[in-house]
Amino acid sequence: MLISRSVRRITKKWFNMQKKTTQGVQSAKEAVFRGGVIIVSAILIIWLSVFLYTAFYYAYMPSMSYVRPVHLQFKSCDEDKGICSFPSAHVQLTKKQNILMVGQPYKINLHLEMPESPANKELGMFMVCAQLRSRDGFLVEHACRSAMLHYRSTLLHMLSTFTFSPMMIFGTTEEKQNVVLELFGNFEEDQSHPVTIIYIEIQSRYIEFYSASIIINANLSGLRYLMFHWPILSAIIGIGTNLFFLALISILSYLHFAMEEEDKEENFVYERGESEEEKDIKTLSDLSSDSSSLEDVPALEDIPKSREEALSSHSSDPILGEPSYIQEISTLIAESSDVELTK
Repeated sequence: MLISRSVRRITKKWFNMQKKTTQGVQSAKEAVFRGGVIIVSAILIIWLSVFLYTAFYYAYMPSMSYVRPVHLQFKSCDEDKGICSFPSAHVQLTKKQNILMVGQPYKINLHLEMPESPANKELGMFMVCAQLRSRDGFLVEHACRSAMLHYRSTLLHMLSTFTFSPMMIFGTTEEKQNVVLELFGNFEEDQSHPVTIIYIEIQSRYIEFYSASIIINANLSGLRYLMFHWPILSAIIGIGTNLFFLALISILSYLHFAMEEEDKEENFVYERGESEEEKDIKTLSDLSSDSSSLEDVPALEDIPKSREEALSSHSSDPILGEPSYIQEISTLIAESSDVELTK
């Protein structure tokens, strides 16, 4: 009995230690795996939030300005000096389908670099007309604007010339003015007829100019205005918002899958525990049966010895003499019992 109890205790301790070690190894593996998943998911969330903000910025924000040179052309006179036609030019914005963003208002300005010559001063006011045409020649919009040089009196002209004379001598400054004409103040692109060509015409044959250019500026408002003028603040807010929502979605999904895995693990552990308990009970019963059989073996070996001694004592009894009929029957019963015990 003592041997069987000690064997049972040793087996129970062994199985408990084995379970604890396996559980510890599994918990360590799960902790390392979860930590790696959390780190990788955090890095992915950060990069994804930055990528989403940059993609939204370049998709939502239009190009701020487009600059195109205007090469004005005219017909020269055969007999008289000067020009015999209005200076005009076709400015091609793009060879593609469109260049402006649909729904975004734009300002289209014409910059004329004009000298302060007597001809321009005597010219006074003049008209500049512009036409916006699509690729197939469709007239999208038309506008005409008046312009002239800024007036400066003779005294002011003399003082400015005297003041800036050293720089004028070295060629750093010139006697010229940059006249800006706002041709279209709030133009929006038509999706069916995108603008690709701008036709410019100056309706004066006596104008003098150095160069001309068209500048198209996006008239921003609302969120686009904030994103352009405060880019760092808008980037922090946008990336932070993306991080919050992505982290919230990932945490909720992680908790959902973790709860499902815990339920599965509980069911699996319960079934596994039942099977292991059954195995432990079987092993313990086998060990106890083996130990009890080992303890009973010497007792069984002692039984025939005692019976043989009794028979020998009866046979060696001088009073009885030779074995009687009863003694023979008892010996036969003892032999049959020994055979059954050995079986």
